[in-house]
Amino acid sequence: MVVPTRKLNTGNSIPILGLGVFQTPEHVAGPLVHKALDDGYRLFDSAAYYGNEADVCDGIGEWLQEDPAQHKREDIFYTTKIADGHHGYEKSKKAIEDSLEKAKKIGYIDLFLIHSPQSDYESRHGTWKALQEAYESGKVRNIGVSNYGIKHLEELFAYPDLKVIPAVNQVELHPWLMRDELVDYCTKKGITMEAFSPLTRGMWLNDPSLVKVAKKHGKNAGQVLINWSVSKGFIPLPKTATESRLASNLDVLDFKLTEEDLEAIEHRGGYKVTWGFWDPTKYPLDSEKKEGEEKK
Repeated sequence: MVVPTRKLNTGNSIPILGLGVFQTPEHVAGPLVHKALDDGYRLFDSAAYYGNEADVCDGIGEWLQEDPAQHKREDIFYTTKIADGHHGYEKSKKAIEDSLEKAKKIGYIDLFLIHSPQSDYESRHGTWKALQEAYESGKVRNIGVSNYGIKHLEELFAYPDLKVIPAVNQVELHPWLMRDELVDYCTKKGITMEAFSPLTRGMWLNDPSLVKVAKKHGKNAGQVLINWSVSKGFIPLPKTATESRLASNLDVLDFKLTEEDLEAIEHRGGYKVTWGFWDPTKYPLDSEKKEGEEKK
């Protein structure tokens, strides 16, 4: 099964679920991506910070070359991100060129995100300016943000030279962290939500209510969580470095969660991040930082 697609606010198509490659070792990433493509994945989510951009793109490139008549570049959706340390106009321009160089086997980047808002106003503004230029050049087909809260998005929408609004906001999303206010805001703005850690990093896969719902549908808990994310209109990015789990994480679209199921597994108003205290959506704006605190 090849993953279906949906439209972004740019009019471009994006698969409705993909493969995250955070912490996937370089020597594993290429073969894993190749196997994922054979299984039907078409969306791959990398980042400069992950250290595996070139390997992911090599895996895609090799797969494309195997059967040019059937394996089309326009069917692939490759995402990467600018690291916090490369915020600012000049730094971001160089970071974009570096990532494009690593993606040379696939020709262009489908989606380039700001990895998080963790810098300052001037730096974030400069980074968005650089991304807008990359978008206008055609080297990058869509641009967006990751880990942005409402306040960071409002700051971005107020940029005096804003030309392109984010196509995507990628944040941690799952039934224990539903972020209703942020999701509603982005939906109204036409911004698609991507969900990282949709499997809760394994932390709640044994939750009794989740396990019960999974058993009802003849699925495993992870498959229910991925289905939940898709049903909410999010694009989940489940991560695995194990080839045998790739197909399982795709086998999620042949059942529908009922209202009773949702009531059992959703924790509305809950706030359980899986990365300890790390939640950049709450990162302070310059005006919120304490006197003397670094604005970086």
